[in-house]
Amino acid sequence: MSLSQIPVAAVLGHPINHSKSPRLHNFWLSKFGVNGYYIPLDINPRNFEKHIRSLPQLGFVGANVTIPYKEKILKVADKISDRAAIIGAANTLTFLSDGKIYADNTDGYGFIQNIKSRYNDWTAKDGMSVVFGAGGASRAILGALIDDGANEIVLANRTRSRADQLRSDFGAKIKVVDWMKVQNYLDDAANLINTTSLGMVGKADLPIPLDKLKKNTLVADIVYTPLKTPLLAYASEIGCRTVDGLGMLIYQAIPGFERWFGVKPADSLDLRKLLLK
Repeated sequence: MSLSQIPVAAVLGHPINHSKSPRLHNFWLSKFGVNGYYIPLDINPRNFEKHIRSLPQLGFVGANVTIPYKEKILKVADKISDRAAIIGAANTLTFLSDGKIYADNTDGYGFIQNIKSRYNDWTAKDGMSVVFGAGGASRAILGALIDDGANEIVLANRTRSRADQLRSDFGAKIKVVDWMKVQNYLDDAANLINTTSLGMVGKADLPIPLDKLKKNTLVADIVYTPLKTPLLAYASEIGCRTVDGLGMLIYQAIPGFERWFGVKPADSLDLRKLLLK
């Protein structure tokens, strides 16, 4: 069998050494005995489009996209999914048989599936969600919450104008509140979601008082270093349902792997241990 007949996928970024995607996808390739490859590619910004366009010709079947190319890739793609268009970014590329590039965003899917895998009775329509942060992850998560039936989302960001922009993009289901006033909404929240890097190793903790959080509120953090952030530790202590960020990383990868290699993988304890090493 020639190399061109063996499916090859990659993660594209600049730099790329931080990415856990090769470890994740190569675990699945090995586990399912798939004859394929998944590699990191550091793409030079000066020749970005040229390099992306060359990948299908080199036998690649698809790619993940990370910093700093998630937005830029939409200008190169030939076809864009509705959710990637709404979010304004893509993280998963599929190279079609005619050589065209299809761009999708599975971050929101990964976020929702991570929750439902832990709490199969959960749905976003069951009450108000409070979301911290207005960056790229927040865009994906807001879109996914609305798709899952959310009717009311309270959004707070340290720079209010960025949150106002998201309300403009996503509509009236989103209510923007000042960063230091968001604590007043926690006692009515069915869900609390941190999409910022606050609480990550090396970063400051969330400066928002959490004492109004109620037991059984679902609290999700997209940070996974540490796996149990100060937010999740506090939420666990008072009886909230908690969801860590590692599952989102795993579940966002599943649609791409299935498209490229023809097998639908799953979350597993041995995979989590590998990713946390």
